[in-house]
Amino acid sequence: MELSELKGKKIMIVGLARTGVSLARLLTEHGAEVTVSDHKSKAELATFLEMMSGIEVHYDLGGHTPKTFLAQDLIVLSPGVPPHLKIFDYARSNGVKVTGEFEFCSQFIKEPVIAITGTNGKTTTTRLIEQFLTRSGVNCWIGGNYGEPLSEYLRSGVKAQVLVLEVSSFQLEHTESFTPTNIVFMNLAENHLDRYRSMEEYVNAKRRIFLNTNQSTTSILNADDNAVVELARDPAVQRGRIFYFSRKPTLEPQIMNIGGAVLIKDQIRVRTGPEIEYYTVSNAKMRGKHNFENIMAAILAAREHGATHEAIQRVIDDFPGMPHRLEYVRKVGGVQFYNDSKATNVHAVMRALDTFDENVILIMGGKDTNLNFAPLKDRIRRVVKTLILVGEAKERINRDIGDFTETFLIGTFEEAILISYQKSRINDVVLLSPGCSSFDTFDSYVERGNYFKELVNKFR
Repeated sequence: MELSELKGKKIMIVGLARTGVSLARLLTEHGAEVTVSDHKSKAELATFLEMMSGIEVHYDLGGHTPKTFLAQDLIVLSPGVPPHLKIFDYARSNGVKVTGEFEFCSQFIKEPVIAITGTNGKTTTTRLIEQFLTRSGVNCWIGGNYGEPLSEYLRSGVKAQVLVLEVSSFQLEHTESFTPTNIVFMNLAENHLDRYRSMEEYVNAKRRIFLNTNQSTTSILNADDNAVVELARDPAVQRGRIFYFSRKPTLEPQIMNIGGAVLIKDQIRVRTGPEIEYYTVSNAKMRGKHNFENIMAAILAAREHGATHEAIQRVIDDFPGMPHRLEYVRKVGGVQFYNDSKATNVHAVMRALDTFDENVILIMGGKDTNLNFAPLKDRIRRVVKTLILVGEAKERINRDIGDFTETFLIGTFEEAILISYQKSRINDVVLLSPGCSSFDTFDSYVERGNYFKELVNKFR
């Protein structure tokens, strides 16, 4: 399909926000007749409506009008809109196609795509790939779930040599034609159970990234994650080439035989062709053993598209990591503070705790999304001296893991940070790794992480 074919089409965007604004601009620029529908009121959407200034669209705000839905040629959902609403079933039953923004935009992409998904590590891996390629002189565009929406690439008119796209389960729900050249699958753990009715439904959404694999597809998979290895048995995955990456030296013979990457002490060994390449991580600035997985996956993807050995090694040595992901804040009175606000699920907290040996004061809590925190109990016993719980989910977390260390349930975020400092001693680590989304108190994990840093920087 070509963008010129949008002219005269009646297209509804459901869910305004940042992606909805970008998509509205793209559609109107190509002559579509656009309606924006959102259950929020004009007052609640004031910021985004201001961004829509100068764009000629119709609005259906404060709810969804069935008659308006049936008047469309196509309905496109923003990623934050749950696909199970009855109004969408009603539209489909009356012959109106419903799709997602990511799937809609991907059909216009002709360039090679590296698609990165998984429960954790997506953004860091995406940025590493982009850095590896850019420093090698490869013109790439980065976006998707991280950075700009895919519609912004289509609006820009630029032509990259390769697109590096972080892809969430929300974006994969409507996948039909999306065909990435490389699929990077980092890991798979319980997440977003406020959106999905079961873990199986979440996994099935992620699995859709393999829907259109072919002999030209290279899938880059985590050999240390049993759920990902199980996915690899799917015939769709087997249609293409598979590279594995692993932190287990015992897997080296197997991986080097078929292609992939393995970590042995402070060296990464990589094979994507006849020769084995070697990279050192002894000077890497990023904290956390899990970041070696991110580096290996990124090398395998970037080498497929022209990244050089020299550029890759330079990035490994220089890359500081991403904000709000085990981000070192400061040291006060012999106590180190780390901001891991991006840790919005149990698996992410596990990875953070594996970075430290002992004496951690852990701050957890946020929006209650029905996650099971019990898998953390062994790590809580081993390295957490004090657990401080705050937010909507604090009672659930306390029931699951509150008995395994000294635990406090606190009323406000500010109090939680203050008490963490009061309870700390020299050589302790205060770690904000919430295991929950931020939406009970904050607009985003970024806002939560920045506020944490602001509070910590006031300590004397």
